[in-house]
Amino acid sequence: MVAFGKYLQRKQIEEWRGYYINYKMMKKKVKQYAEQIRGGSQHPRHVLKDFSRMLDTQIEKTVLFMLEQQGLLSGRLATLRETHDAVLEQPDISKIVQLRESYRDVGRDLLQLLVFVELNAIGLRKILKKFDKRFGYRFADYYVKTRANHPYSQLQQVFKHVGVGAVVGAISRNLHELQEHEGSFYSIYDQPVLPLQDPVVEAIKSAVDKLTNSTSFLNFLAQHALIMQDDLQTPSEDTIDERTYHFNSLLLNLGNTFLYMVNTYIIVPTADDYSMSLGAAATVCGVVIGSMAVAQVFSSVYFSAWSNKSYFKPLVFSSIALFFGNLMYALAYDANSMWLLLFGRLCCGLGSARAVNRRYISDCVPLRIRMQASAGFVSASALGMACGPALAGLLQIKFKIYNLTFNQSTLPGWVMAVAWLFYLVWLCISFKEPLRDTEDQEEQERSNANETTSMAEREENSRIVEEGLRKPLLITSGLKLEDEDEEDCDESEESAEDSRRPANSFGDAYRLLTPSVKVQLLIYFMLKYAMEILLSESSVVTSYYFGWTTSSVAIFLACLGLTVLPINILVGSYISNMFEDRQILLTSEIIVFIGILFSFNLFVPYTVPQYVISGLVMFVAAEVLEGVNLSLLSRVMSSRLSKGTYNGGLLSTEAGTLARVVADVTITLGGYLGRNHLLNATLLPSLVICIGSIVATCCTYNSLY
Repeated sequence: MVAFGKYLQRKQIEEWRGYYINYKMMKKKVKQYAEQIRGGSQHPRHVLKDFSRMLDTQIEKTVLFMLEQQGLLSGRLATLRETHDAVLEQPDISKIVQLRESYRDVGRDLLQLLVFVELNAIGLRKILKKFDKRFGYRFADYYVKTRANHPYSQLQQVFKHVGVGAVVGAISRNLHELQEHEGSFYSIYDQPVLPLQDPVVEAIKSAVDKLTNSTSFLNFLAQHALIMQDDLQTPSEDTIDERTYHFNSLLLNLGNTFLYMVNTYIIVPTADDYSMSLGAAATVCGVVIGSMAVAQVFSSVYFSAWSNKSYFKPLVFSSIALFFGNLMYALAYDANSMWLLLFGRLCCGLGSARAVNRRYISDCVPLRIRMQASAGFVSASALGMACGPALAGLLQIKFKIYNLTFNQSTLPGWVMAVAWLFYLVWLCISFKEPLRDTEDQEEQERSNANETTSMAEREENSRIVEEGLRKPLLITSGLKLEDEDEEDCDESEESAEDSRRPANSFGDAYRLLTPSVKVQLLIYFMLKYAMEILLSESSVVTSYYFGWTTSSVAIFLACLGLTVLPINILVGSYISNMFEDRQILLTSEIIVFIGILFSFNLFVPYTVPQYVISGLVMFVAAEVLEGVNLSLLSRVMSSRLSKGTYNGGLLSTEAGTLARVVADVTITLGGYLGRNHLLNATLLPSLVICIGSIVATCCTYNSLY
């Protein structure tokens, strides 16, 4: 990661240099404000007013130039349209080719303008964040709220690039008309699904999507996976090459994700029957299901740390742990041991390698396909969540081989043990450990060993190189001390080294959490808690109130799981393009609240439609909420949490896993009140946490921009 000030200077178009926001000047002003407040020469209120005026001036300069350039592009398109009409009346291949190239030139200039707007938008976000960090204010909330909601807002021009869509549409339509489709009189409006194959149009579309943070289906799923990446990184700057990327290894990571989710949910429909067959209460199913999550709280940390050194070994350990865990789960029936059952599920939780799966996609998949890989991660999870209960519904048979019992309770363990054994064999045959920096260095050293250079000469060269690397840093530091105008030296600014340095402990990670991030983690805890309550107690509740069989419970849970991908398609392709993420977030929380409220058993009799509809509403809203929540979390979280052991993915995983543990413990404790009170006793904490998350969202709403 490079410092944004240097990145901005490198990416600026020379002719437009005077129209970019003056990021360097604003950083220096922030430092001056701090010195003035410390010296008592400026009141904080005057600083806020002066900083607001400076931001308004910078944004106005950028917006007016953007509108001017849009006008110039529109004028060029109008002129080209006159030529276009003339060419269509008297077709000439050479003129058509020349005209298409002229349209492409306009498109390339539009692409430059979009990059211009994007750089200014990033700079604005960063300077607001820097100001709040330096003074401990929430000025960004106030500034965004007052400017974004104003009818004459220029801030909206920066973030929403008003008017660009018309220019993009004109270029796309005219280029399409000039394509060589003899005898075709269709336009892009008649065939909206026709792909726009011109590379200039595709580049413009990608730039528009990135600028608006629009969430196409793949984008939405990628953010759902919370696989973070640097805002400033582009495909041309991607450091991952084909030596690191291996398609079969990616498939194995996605397969691990799928099988683990199947393993998690395959026991849910039968956990209560299994518990009672071993002499425990039906509500002990909460402990049986939750024991896997308890172990995952710890396994996520060591797997995340292990992935710093290897990906293959953690996956092998994961497969072995899950194989033996499922084997113990299956054998607990004939051993008549609840402890063996619980230990088997704990062992399964110790094999949770989702942190490795996320990390592999983030570190070893090239940027050009990372979005698709992230979407595959979420899709594999959703498919596993649906297949688990469905598979349990199919395993309604009973037989014995020697002294081993195979029935609806033990078959999930046997089936998953066999699945993990096959996966382990596939893993050992096909997985390719990606090269790391240390391995690259060792290869280079082995290559150098074949040269005639002596060891002494190589050591001398190494010393010279190290000194050469140190000297520029020392010289640069000296220049900063001597002349602040040459290079800004805001001590609140993270250096390039600090900005890429990951958190080294949960304490470091916690200190990087802003109020907005904490609220998003609270929301994630709430939605995972509510979903776990619904899923884990479904077999107990439905058998008590409605007399449902295991097959009926399995069908209900499978139907819930099958809604995940369609809902993500709907939200990612349509809803997220019509509303802001924060609007969807708050609305989804309210719908989850309504779903929980209507799930309470307040009327006699408690009916199947009430349970199914309220559960479906709550589950679907929670799924929508999860995607938007993780999307916002990836944007408001510090870039230092994008890599390392204690990364953003680990924090969200720990929050979700802890929620599942608490929910399963709640179910078990609620069972002591009796099965007739279990539903209301477990829904009440969900309702309270949901209300708290809604209040917290309202308090940080304006920072979720």
